[in-house]
Amino acid sequence: MSGELDNRKKRILQAIIEGYIESAEPVSSGDLVKELDCSSATIRNEMAELEKIGFIEKTHTSSGRVPSQKGYRYYVDELIRDDKLSKKEMELIKDRLETKVNELEDLTKIATTTLSEITHYTAITIGPDVNNHVIIDIKFVLLGSRVLMAVILTDSGIIRESIIKFDEDLNQQQVDDLTYLFKNKLVGKPLETMNGPLEDFIMTEMKTGIEIIKKVIEEINKLIKESQQVYLNGTNNVADMPEFKKVDVAKDFLNVLNAKDLVTDVLNTGVADDIQVYIGEETEKDELKNFSIVTFNHLLEDKDIGTIGIIGPTRMDYSKVISVMKYISKKLNDEFKKGKY
Repeated sequence: MSGELDNRKKRILQAIIEGYIESAEPVSSGDLVKELDCSSATIRNEMAELEKIGFIEKTHTSSGRVPSQKGYRYYVDELIRDDKLSKKEMELIKDRLETKVNELEDLTKIATTTLSEITHYTAITIGPDVNNHVIIDIKFVLLGSRVLMAVILTDSGIIRESIIKFDEDLNQQQVDDLTYLFKNKLVGKPLETMNGPLEDFIMTEMKTGIEIIKKVIEEINKLIKESQQVYLNGTNNVADMPEFKKVDVAKDFLNVLNAKDLVTDVLNTGVADDIQVYIGEETEKDELKNFSIVTFNHLLEDKDIGTIGIIGPTRMDYSKVISVMKYISKKLNDEFKKGKY
C-alpha cells in the first residue's frame, strides 16, 4: 500500500488526519497552507485526488474533509509516529509499573488504569487465558460442614478460588482425601487437564463419595472456563468527545460496554506481543462500526498477563495510544528482567 501515495499526498493525508483527530472538525485546504508550505490551489488538487481514491471524505456541513476508514488504515500502517509521549508521562508509567504486586494479573490492572489515564479513552482488559498454565498447588479448605473452598495456584502466579456448597455434610477426612487425590493427579499439569478423563478416574478411585466429587469437578471446571476476567477503566472518559454527543453513537457505546463479549472476542484475536488496530467495520461487528479498538496481548517471557484493549471513536489518537502501549510493554519487560515480578 505504501506505493499508492507520493510524499506530498502522504504529508497532506497525515496533516488532515492529525488535524481532525485534534479538533474533531473537518480540515480545509486553508487550514493546511501554513503547515505544509504549499499553495491553497495545490492542496485543493491533492485533496481532490485523495478523495477520489477513497482516503478522505467530504462532509455535508463543511467544505473541509475528514478521514475515511481507508485513510485511517493507511495512516496507522504507513504514517503513524510512535514517540508521542512526554517525559512526565514516561515517569508516570515507570512509577506505576514499579508497584509491588502479588499476582501478575494485578500488573494488567495497573497497566490498564495507566493507559486509560494517559490516553483519556476507555480501557478494556481480559485476564490471561490460564488453561495452559501449569498447576503448582491445589488445596481444599473446609469452611463449614457443607462449604468447601478450592484454591488453585499456577506457575504464573495466578490464583483461582472457588466456594463450593454441598447438600450433605463433609468431614475433614474427606477434605484431606480430596486434597491428596487432586494434588497427585493435577500438580505439574496444565489447568485444561481438568477437562476429560480425569473425572472418570476420580469416580472410580475416590472413596469420598461420587456426588461430592462431581460437585467439586463441576465447580472447578466452571472456575477455569470463567478464568478470563474482564476489567473496565475510564468509561466516563468519552463523555466530552464530540462523537458521543450523538444519541445513537453514545447508545451504541454503552451497549458495547454492557455486552463485553463483543469486545473480548476482538481482544482474543490478537497476536501475542503485537499491537493490533481494528478500525470501524474491520471488526466485522455491526455494533462496533463507529469505534476503533487497539489491543495488545503481552507476554513476560512465556507468562501471559492478559490482553489490554483501548476502545474509542474512529477519530482516535492512534499515535498516542500506540506510543503508550509500546512504552508500557518496554517497562514491563525491564522490570520483569530485574526480578520485580
